[in-house]
Amino acid sequence: MPRSNRPRGARKDEDDGDDLSRLLTGWRRTEVRRGGTFNVQPISAVQAVKEYRCPGCGNGIDPGVAHLVVWRADGVLGEANDLAARRHWHSHCWKVA
Repeated sequence: MPRSNRPRGARKDEDDGDDLSRLLTGWRRTEVRRGGTFNVQPISAVQAVKEYRCPGCGNGIDPGVAHLVVWRADGVLGEANDLAARRHWHSHCWKVA
């Protein structure tokens, strides 16, 4: 009888830990820029469903265009305020900011 490579007790419908939405959006990271610490979350083209205005260049970010969402990680008014003040940036605008 051929050997099964699946561990005993494993179920086929079990999640292996890789969430599809996390794979589509990328990984959030922290960057130090312009005298502050910022959370940077990549948004994939698939998840970009609204139009935003980039604070770096002032131009629009059209739906379907991959970009970054950026918010302070070290704000003094708390995490909820920092998250509410998040901004959507073109990737290249954030690199040169």
